[in-house]
Amino acid sequence: MAHTSPRHIDARTLRAWLGKRGTVTVIDVRSPAEFETEHIRGSYNVPLTMVGDHSELLAARLDRRVVLVCRSGTRAAQAHQRLAGVGAEGVHVLDGGIAAYSAVGGDVVRGRTRWSLERQIRLVAGALVLAGLAAGLRVPKARLLTGGIGAGLTVSALTDTCTMGRVLSALPYNRGPRDRTPAEVLAQLPVTRKVA
Repeated sequence: MAHTSPRHIDARTLRAWLGKRGTVTVIDVRSPAEFETEHIRGSYNVPLTMVGDHSELLAARLDRRVVLVCRSGTRAAQAHQRLAGVGAEGVHVLDGGIAAYSAVGGDVVRGRTRWSLERQIRLVAGALVLAGLAAGLRVPKARLLTGGIGAGLTVSALTDTCTMGRVLSALPYNRGPRDRTPAEVLAQLPVTRKVA
């Protein structure tokens, strides 16, 4: 049976693993735009939506130790759950994300600065709550917007999914230079033979 709870590693461990070439594959599950902003040198970008939609194909390509990375660990844990659900083994989640890796002197590539998806979600949710409250002063039914956002955030927490994040990640701001097909994303991953 697949290991369903994520195996977490710290940034120092990942840095040591990356020091031994060919022993670990780092997969960044954030949006292409977030990846373009900053990423661990040598990591591969496979957005969480693609992990969810193509987990079996991805798991078939993972034949060495894998570390999943995102900003805080939430999306990496979701990706782990999806991969473990199709039998992927040797998959770990980096505690503290890229910030923790950078803090221990890990090699992080920095590009154009953009807001993280989590920050965008907080901005949009907060703005909608404020708009619902303000509009509710004139039109009491407008406060239902505030309740709807609260209900959506509650469901998001209980299911460990985020519809608002999925919608925001589809915006042009959150895309990389161009959309890549699943075949292109999977083809970028290293191909190695399993050792008996």
